[in-house]
Amino acid sequence: MTSDSVSSLAALEARLAQDLDYLGWPGRNWMPPRQANGETVLDVAIIGGGQAGLAASVALMQQGIRPVVFDRSPAGSEGPWATTARMETLRSPKELTGPAMGLPALTFRAWFEAQFGREAWVAMDKIPRLQWMDYLVWYRRVMGVDVRNDTTMTGIHPLPDATGVRLALRTPQGPRSVLARRVVLATGRDGLGGPSVPAFVDALPRSTWAHSSDEMDYGRLKGLRVGVIGAGSSAMDSAATALEAGARSVELLIRRADLPRVNKGKGAGVPGLTQGHYDLPDALKWRVRHYINVLNVPPPHGSTLRVSRHPHAFFNFGCPVLSVAQQGEAMRVSTPKGDFEFDFLIVSTGFKVDWEHRPEFAGIAPFVRTWKDRFTPAPGDEDQELADSPDLGPVFEFQERVPGDCPGLSRIHCFCYPAALSHGTVSGDIPAISEGARRLAGGIASLFYREDFDHHYAYLEAYAEPELFGDEWTPALPPQERS
Repeated sequence: MTSDSVSSLAALEARLAQDLDYLGWPGRNWMPPRQANGETVLDVAIIGGGQAGLAASVALMQQGIRPVVFDRSPAGSEGPWATTARMETLRSPKELTGPAMGLPALTFRAWFEAQFGREAWVAMDKIPRLQWMDYLVWYRRVMGVDVRNDTTMTGIHPLPDATGVRLALRTPQGPRSVLARRVVLATGRDGLGGPSVPAFVDALPRSTWAHSSDEMDYGRLKGLRVGVIGAGSSAMDSAATALEAGARSVELLIRRADLPRVNKGKGAGVPGLTQGHYDLPDALKWRVRHYINVLNVPPPHGSTLRVSRHPHAFFNFGCPVLSVAQQGEAMRVSTPKGDFEFDFLIVSTGFKVDWEHRPEFAGIAPFVRTWKDRFTPAPGDEDQELADSPDLGPVFEFQERVPGDCPGLSRIHCFCYPAALSHGTVSGDIPAISEGARRLAGGIASLFYREDFDHHYAYLEAYAEPELFGDEWTPALPPQERS
C-alpha cells in the first residue's frame, strides 16, 4: 500500500468515525448488567466471526447492545474466504453493499476506492475473494467488533429455568464456559450440519477423496487424474484449482443433461422478498425455495471459463455415478456413459442439516422444531433440504418441537443459511445481510425490553434529571393586582 493509499484510507476512516458520531453509533448501553452466582452473564454471544457474525454484532451495537463474538479460526481467517473458498472472485455483483448497514463509508467500494482509486473500481469485474477477506478484517477493526478468536464452541445448553444459555468453549488456555442471555449462531453455509457426502465414497480410502469444502492442499493433485462430482459453483472452483495446481486431467461428472443457464435466485432478490418472505403463507415459502432448488443455480460465467480454458478439462453430461470401486492405487467410477479411472475424487455435493455431524448441538438437536414438523408439501414437491430446515420464529429463534421439552431453546437464534426457508436469504448471503442483521438486532432488543420491563419501569420512575429548574419564569400576578 502506497503512502497516498494509507492517507486516503485514514481519511475514509475519519469520515466513517464522524458519520458514526453523528448517528450516535454505537447506541447508549441500556442493558442492565447481569450476574448469576457471581458469574458475569453476557447479553448476547455470537458464534461465528464471518460476515454474518460481524453484521449481527454491528447491528446489535447500533441498538445499544454489546455482543461478544467467538470464532474458532485465527484472526483474519474467519469464514471461508481465506481457507476453503476457491473462487477467484466473489459471485455477487460488486455493487452490492453487503454488511455496510446503510453507511456509505463502510462499503467495500469506499474501502477499495480509498486505496486503489475510482478507475480501478470501474475496471473491476467482480471483487477478488481474498480482497473481500481484507475488507472484512478492516470492517471488524473500524467498527470495534469484539471477536475472541481461536475459540471453538463445544456445547450449547439452554438453562432449565429458561433465563439463559450455557456455552462450552475450547480456547488456547483450555476449556471454559460462559453464560449468555441469548446466543446467535452465525455459523455459515453448513451452520447446522456439514457436507452432504454421497454413500459411494464409503468404498474409498479417505485419503483418495475430498469434499469441495474440505481444507486441502491442491498441490498434492499435480500429475493426477482427478474426478469432480457435480457442476455447481464449488465444483467449478475445485476443478479449476486442481487444473491450476497441475492435475493431469479433470473430468467433471455431471448428472444433468445440461447446465442451468439462469440464476433464479437473482430474480427473487427484490425488497419485497427481503422484507416480506417471513410473512408469506407456508405453501408460498416452500414454493419459492423449492423452485430455486429444483432449477439449481448455475455456476458463474467466469468460474466456468476458468475450467474450460484448460485443454485437459472435460465436461461429461448425463453422468450420474452408478458405482465406485478401488482399483489398486486408483479407482474406477462407473456411469451410464462409461467407466472413468481416477487417482483422486472431489465430491461437490453441497451441504445438509445434519445434527449428528455437529456434536456441539447434542443438547438441543432432539428438541428443535423443523419444517417437516410444520408443513407437508404437495406430492412431487418433496425437498429434503427444506424439510430438515429449522422452523424459526420472527427473531430467527429456534422453537420447540414439543412445547415445554426444552425451556430456553428460543434464546438461541439461527442467523445462518438454514434460516432461508423461514426468513428468506437474509442471514448469510451478501445481498441482504444488513437487512437480516437489523431484523435480528431489533427483535432481540424488543425481547430484552420485555424481559427487563420492571427494571426499565423502575428506572423511569426514578429518573429525575430536570428540564426546568423553576427560575425560568416569574409567576404572573392576578389581573386585578397588576398596575
